[in-house]
Amino acid sequence: MATTNEYIEYLCEQIKGVGEIRYKKMFGEFMVYVNDKPVIIVCNNVSFVKKLDCISHMMEGAEEGYPYKGAKEHYILDIDDVAFCKEIVLKVEEDYTKKMKRQ
Repeated sequence: MATTNEYIEYLCEQIKGVGEIRYKKMFGEFMVYVNDKPVIIVCNNVSFVKKLDCISHMMEGAEEGYPYKGAKEHYILDIDDVAFCKEIVLKVEEDYTKKMKRQ
């Protein structure tokens, strides 16, 4: 089952206000970008965020899974919890920005 347009648009609506949001279809699924940083992989109507130290304490007990065959394990983000979802997205985007500055 591929991700539906309704799901990806719902996800983007849930995180509205965290920055400039866009998504791109890739290999039949989606990548969601915030401020041009890839923050959420969406596969089969499931939102995945990379396992990062900056969010590990917040994602304790979260479901985990693999977005696609051969991928590393990711956290599964509960997109119905708007405040939490926005907090996670901001942390992931911030972490990505810091790593880019160090390079």
